[in-house]
Amino acid sequence: MIYETRVYRCLPGRLPALLKRFDTITLKLWEKHGIRQAGFFTTLVGESNQELTYLLAWESLAEREKKWTAFQSDPEWIEARAKTEADGQIVGNIVNQLLVPTSFSSVK
Repeated sequence: MIYETRVYRCLPGRLPALLKRFDTITLKLWEKHGIRQAGFFTTLVGESNQELTYLLAWESLAEREKKWTAFQSDPEWIEARAKTEADGQIVGNIVNQLLVPTSFSSVK
């Protein structure tokens, strides 16, 4: 397995809009495209409480490329993203990493 960690750093005050978009739109589209989430987290203590961190689980880099590309180019996602950003941009910065579990990881 390959895990992807993504950190969305929201513009001030925009985290609730991002959380709503994931809860009501994004997760349904991910299900449509076979994208598996492994957890979502907000920052309790850290540099900023305007961050959403989540993990995705992939069988391979090829699976990620195929499914993520299909999601990103889905007209339903493009339209929904535009509508949810009608009041302004939500995310200021996204940081992602692709991770491989170690032999001693409890997550494989």
